[in-house]
This record gives sequence, structure tokens and C-alpha cells, in this order.
Amino acid sequence: MLAFIILILFSYNVVAQSDDKYKFPEEKRLKNIRMLTDDGENAEAYLSFDETKLVYQSTFGDLQCDQIFVMDTDGSNKKMISSGKGRTTCAYFLPGDKSIVFASTHLESDDCPPEPDRSRGYVWKLYESFDIFSVNVDGTNLVRLTDSPGYDAEATVSPLGDKIVFTSLRDGDPELYLMNIDGSEETRLTFQKGYDGGAFFSHDGKKIVFRASRPKTEKDFQDYNELVSEGYVRPTALEIFTINVDGTELTQITNFGKASFAPFFHPDRKRIIFSSNINSKSGREFDLYIVNIDGTGFEQVTFHREFDGFPMFTKDGKHLVFASNRFSKKHGDTNIFIAEWVD
Repeated sequence: MLAFIILILFSYNVVAQSDDKYKFPEEKRLKNIRMLTDDGENAEAYLSFDETKLVYQSTFGDLQCDQIFVMDTDGSNKKMISSGKGRTTCAYFLPGDKSIVFASTHLESDDCPPEPDRSRGYVWKLYESFDIFSVNVDGTNLVRLTDSPGYDAEATVSPLGDKIVFTSLRDGDPELYLMNIDGSEETRLTFQKGYDGGAFFSHDGKKIVFRASRPKTEKDFQDYNELVSEGYVRPTALEIFTINVDGTELTQITNFGKASFAPFFHPDRKRIIFSSNINSKSGREFDLYIVNIDGTGFEQVTFHREFDGFPMFTKDGKHLVFASNRFSKKHGDTNIFIAEWVD
């Protein structure tokens, strides 16, 4: 009898593990996690307006740097829609789901731009050759939306379908800007010294959440100014902020002094999920966290020892898309996952 009970328990555990083989025990907010990609570096996967597709950036196989792909939300029908030239980043569906916006360096060169100069430490390169484009999901009708000196990238689209928020270096400091979905009426949204980027709209289109650095000491300012003049930012101290789409009520949500980024509003508009290395002793481990918009209710969501990032909720809040290198086939791979959200 004991052997039979042990066999039953063993069988139950096998089923339970196979049903959620990509989940760690502490991850009470997630269940039924599914891996949608299984090779290469895949990141920044964002849902179409009808939530049947994802657009994302990927490097795998013979690709030398990121290109833009679309796939169904079950991971099928993967297709590259960028040209394969230059480096691309930060794609997002436009209203109607027949076209997307993304940033690309291809006008300067067909080749991938040089990797960042790591002699300055861990830095992000804001390539001057990045401009924002729209393109049909079949890869046709490429249209340039920005044409200003310096970096233009990190574009996302309002759920209302009327505005695009993006980051630009056109005024000498990486700030947030708004424009219409056809690229017209560009207006500056932020004005504080420091990098502002990775912005997303709330589900009602009234607020924007973003990551930002805010140099504090004279040494910080000197380091920041030197890097920005060379097209770099140091992302080791980023906080989460919100701002109204009219530029009012700029509010700092976190104050951890760590690298917090990729924020996204929960559909209830009362919470923000984001990625951070808050609890990492080495600074290299990133997990997902959720916090109330007043900074209270801070909670860790994922417990992977390497990287979890780029979260996005479905409109009903029942599913979460994110990127992670958990359970990858080879070290360094990052894949796209979708999970049920437990509230």
C-alpha cells in the first residue's frame, strides 16, 4: 500500500511539474507558463491591439544583430518583417494591427553598428543612426517617421491609437517626446537632466510610465554628461516614474538606487510591473516586481537567478508576456514566455 501511495504521489508531481515546467516554486502570481521561442536572443515582445499576435526583436542563426519579427501568441507563424539591414529595436503594433513602428539604423549602413565600448563599463549605446519607421506586417511600405539629428527610438503606441511616445537625443539629452502615429506634431514631454526612456502608456491612455536616471552628485553629472556627449548612458541607477500625457504630475515611484526598467501598467492602472536587480548582490540578476503607483505594496513576482524582463499585461490582466533566459537550451539565450496571472 505504501509503495502504491508513493507511486501515486510521484505521478502527481511529474504531472504538476510538466504542466508548469518553466515556473519556480516562489512564483505565486504566475501559472501555466509557456515558452514561445526556443533559440537565440529574443526580447521586447508586445501584443497587437487584438492580442492575437506579438511583435518582438530577435538575434539568432546567421543574424548579427536584432531584427523585428511577428508571431502568433501561441508561438506559431514566426516571420521577420524588418529588412535584415542595420540594427533594429523596440517594435510596437499600430492601430488595426496591419503595421508596426520600430527603430532602425539601416539608413546609415546595411551592416550592424559597432558594439558599445565596454572600456567605459556597462553602458547602453544610443546610436545616432536610429530613426523610427512604420512598416506593414508583410514588410512592405516602409515609412520614415522621425528625421532629426541623433537617437530616435523606444517607440510605443497609446491604447487609444492616437499617439506614439519615444525617446530622442535631438535636444542634447535623452528625453521623452510625443507624436501622432503618422509622425506629425512632435512635442517634448520631459525636461529634467538624465536619461528618460522605455515609456509605455496606461490602458486609458492618460498616463505614461518610464525609466529614468537622475544624476545627483557632481561626479554623477560629470560621468553622465561625458557619456551622453558620446551617445552612451550608464543604466546602473534607473528609477520608475510616471507622468501625465500633457506633461503634468511627474512622479517618482521607486527609489532603490538600482537598475529598474521595463515598467508596464497593470490594467487596473493602480499598479506597475517592472524588472529590476534590486535584490541582486552581483547586480546581474533581474526579476519582475510589482508596486502600487504610490510606491506601496512592493512585491517580487519572479524568482529566476538570471534575467526576467520586458513584462506586458493583456488588457484583461489575465495573462503576462515577458522575456527570460530561464530553461534556455544554451547559455545566453533569452526567450519569450506567456503566463496566466494570478491576482
